[in-house]
Parts: sequence; C-alpha cells; structure tokens
Amino acid sequence: MESLKYQTVAAVILVLMIAAVADPDPMKDFCVGLKLNNTHKLNLNGLPCKDPSEVTVDDFVYEGLRKAGNLSASSTGFAGTSVSVVQFPGLNTLGMSAVRADFEKGGLNVPHLHPRATEIGYVVDGSLYCGFITSENKLYAKVIHKGDLMVFPRGLVHFQMNVGHGPAVIVGTFNSENPGLLKLPSTLFGSGIEDHLLQKAFQLSKKQVRSLKAKLGPKG
Repeated sequence: MESLKYQTVAAVILVLMIAAVADPDPMKDFCVGLKLNNTHKLNLNGLPCKDPSEVTVDDFVYEGLRKAGNLSASSTGFAGTSVSVVQFPGLNTLGMSAVRADFEKGGLNVPHLHPRATEIGYVVDGSLYCGFITSENKLYAKVIHKGDLMVFPRGLVHFQMNVGHGPAVIVGTFNSENPGLLKLPSTLFGSGIEDHLLQKAFQLSKKQVRSLKAKLGPKG
C-alpha cells in the first residue's frame, strides 16, 4: 500500500510537470488580440480580446510571409521573419507562432535555442544542413531538401545552413505563442559577460574576446 501511495503521488507530480511546460489551453474558440497603442504597457500573458462582434475572417489570415526577409542587412546571409501574436493577433491564446527563414547561398542561421517551444521546420525551397545538439552533447544533423520536415526539440541548441546552389527558404512553426530566442554568439559575447570569464571558458586571449564582443555586441 505504501508503495502504491508513492507511485500515485509520483504520477500526479509527473502530470503536473507535463501540464506546466505547455502554453495554457484557451477558454474560448478564439481571442483575437486587441492591438494596443504605445500608451498601453500591459504585463500579462497574451493580449486582451477583441470584441467578437468586430472579428472578421481577415483576423485569421496573415499575408506577411509572402515576401522574403531583408538579406542585405544580414552578416550571415540569413533573414528571419517572425509571426507571433504581435504581427498576427489571430494567434492570441492559441499557443502557436511561426517564422519564415530566408537564406542566400551559403547563408547561416547561427546556433540558437527557443526556451519555451519545440519547432518544426518545413523546407519550402533549397537544401539545408540542419541539426540540433542534445543535453548529452550528441549531434543529430543532416542535409534536408525541399518538402522535408525536421523537428527541433524544445530548449535544444539547433542551426540551419544553406548548402544548396541557390537561395533557400524554410518555414518554422512553434507550439508556443512566445517561443523565445537565444542566439549563442550574441548571447555569449553581446550580453556584457565579463571578459575574463569568456577568456577562461573559451580559451581565448583578451584581444580575441574584445574582438568578438565588438563584432557580436550591440551596435550603436
């Protein structure tokens, strides 16, 4: 009986832990986000709901991914166009978001992670070397092509690089309205971490650390 009691408690804890890692379930069919002006600064999860009587089909359609991102402004040949509740209020409370990623030939989406979401990437065009690294430091990577899907588990470092002969496009979807994004190069060398720590961690000279900070830190 005592063993069964502990098993029951463990099962309840496990269920609660699983429930806690996902976006909360919506309480209505939809809650189109009410766009706020600059005078509103609300600290809450999600946006207030638009009056249902004012909702139209256009609130559930987003056309912003038709155009490629601005590659001319990228130092790595990559441009990401995010689609969250900010750009697409119809996503509000539905626990989803998306991104369009454009790559020039040889373009790279640097190693990064999404702390709050699993991502599924669909290759619209081109061939990309994609992969992720587990918490045991094991790499899962391969070249995927037009029409292929790859999943990047929540919170794991992952990357994509265009290895084809021309431009490439991948569309990613997330199981969170706000997946978060940490790009390792700028997170580590552009966040203000002390030089000495970075020198020891990466076995770099003081000059090398300062050079990386100058390249990857905030501009202007």
